[in-house]
Amino acid sequence: MDGPREWLETVVVPRTHDIGGFEVRRALPSAQRRMVGPFIFWDQMGPGELPPGEGLDVRPHPHIGLATVTYLFEGEILHRDSVGSVQAIRPGAVNWMTAGRGIAHSERSSDETRRTGQRVFGIQSWMALPKTHEEADPGFVHLPAEALPVLEGEGKRVRIIAGSAFGERSPLKTFTETLYVDAQLNPGACLPVPAEVAERALYVAAGTVVINGDRFEAGQLLVLRPSDAITVETETAARVLVLGGEPMDGPRHIWWNFVSSSKDRIEAAKADWKAGRFTPVPGETEFIPLPEEKKPGMVAKEP
Repeated sequence: MDGPREWLETVVVPRTHDIGGFEVRRALPSAQRRMVGPFIFWDQMGPGELPPGEGLDVRPHPHIGLATVTYLFEGEILHRDSVGSVQAIRPGAVNWMTAGRGIAHSERSSDETRRTGQRVFGIQSWMALPKTHEEADPGFVHLPAEALPVLEGEGKRVRIIAGSAFGERSPLKTFTETLYVDAQLNPGACLPVPAEVAERALYVAAGTVVINGDRFEAGQLLVLRPSDAITVETETAARVLVLGGEPMDGPRHIWWNFVSSSKDRIEAAKADWKAGRFTPVPGETEFIPLPEEKKPGMVAKEP
């Protein structure tokens, strides 16, 4: 890309790391952009192959002050949490976990997928909670793929994960106005990006897209300027996530798996996890210990 583009605030190229043959790309938070609407954390998982006999094993770990959304394109992850939820996460479904004042959860492969092996590809995101709900009761909501609005035609298939777009609204209840859309685009398709929300970004998960004559490859987060009318075009098949929402009500501190408007609240959460005061995840005996101190403001999360 040569020079600035009036419609584009910034391009974030995710940091990539390998977790034993399984690649993770982290776009938020970054030096270029900390948040987009309520989205404060954005990880692309895979695509990666887990051979027979191997699996995902993210041991129980804590969260406060946020809601997580695990959204899969391929594969399956078994979610367990400290409010007693046990849910197989599958492609196209929404799995919204409210941490609020504190929750712990694990993410593992089921016995069946561990036996057979599987390909895993998807997005893990966190949404910061508004100050009025940072200490909300923890909880978990599962919406199967068939519960979400899907629009098909003109070479595209668009699922509304959260918020409103293209005349449809997701049944998912969020704490602030949120936009989250999954668009699968055939070659030659066009996707107009909703301009009603204040902060918007596009994440190119697969393929190549063209916007105002500029091409963008997979694995880039494009933060858009407010209110501009943007249309995504494709020359090859592509998959694009549209994310954003209203600006958060003030800055957020983030350390490990904790998000809060208060540094003191994060310190308290660190002490609570270290002392074993979080409610445990039923059926789990392992846990991820509190990491060594990291530079303030940075994320240290076991993928």
